[in-house]
Amino acid sequence: MDSDKQPEDGHQASPIWVSDRPESEQTAAAKPSAPTSTYAPIERASMRSLLRQPRFRRLRNRVLLAIGVALVVGFLVNEWRVGVTAGVVAAILEAVYRARSHSSVPAWRRASVAERRTEAQLRKLERMGYRTLHARAIPNSEAQIDHLVVGPTGVYAVDSEKWDRRLPVRVQMGKKLFHGPFDQKTRLNEAKWEASRASELISQSFGREVSVVPSLAIYGPAVPWKIMTIRGVDVYQGDRARKWITKRERALTATEIDRIYDIAAKELPARYGED
Repeated sequence: MDSDKQPEDGHQASPIWVSDRPESEQTAAAKPSAPTSTYAPIERASMRSLLRQPRFRRLRNRVLLAIGVALVVGFLVNEWRVGVTAGVVAAILEAVYRARSHSSVPAWRRASVAERRTEAQLRKLERMGYRTLHARAIPNSEAQIDHLVVGPTGVYAVDSEKWDRRLPVRVQMGKKLFHGPFDQKTRLNEAKWEASRASELISQSFGREVSVVPSLAIYGPAVPWKIMTIRGVDVYQGDRARKWITKRERALTATEIDRIYDIAAKELPARYGED
């Protein structure tokens, strides 16, 4: 018997246990939230941390390219207006080219449309202080986390799945996930184990427990719910990945985000080598 009366909020646990935080932070965390808002506001990242993000490095390079082209063309034709126009055109063409071709996943390995679609969503979170690692290997195993996200609301492992849209997605008794006639128990267990192992590795270096929330972002068939936790894994339609991450309460500071990101990059090596 199928059941569609399941909670649609997914995991609610804080990525760092409150008891592990300093006493001052525990006191602040214990205060009740304002009755007019369900979620705590997410603070913007500092300017210093934003400038270290890939998005701003790309913007800097684009500006430098435009200036270079403008100077060269303006000098050759001896007309500054033509040089400025050429610089603007160069910047636009570079932006279009990067948007169509850039990915953290190597070109020879870009068979997964699902991973590319999720990556495009997560890239939009950079301005909000989130940092993402793609295609990260679990040491001493063949497993990998497609996308590991570290940001103000916590740490998340997102596995992108492209399934046959002709087969329906359904859940049975809130514990079994099916794609058509196929039981996805093994896939759920893999996603849960990957996140659990990542949590262990990061926590060991961080010095406090850091929970990594596992999820499956499904593309192709319609998922008849918003977010459902099945066997400890949040399952949702692929285009909900960004909302799934940002809807939670703030849990990490900018300093914690940077430190956890650096630890994760070291403990979870890139599956296909760094770009």
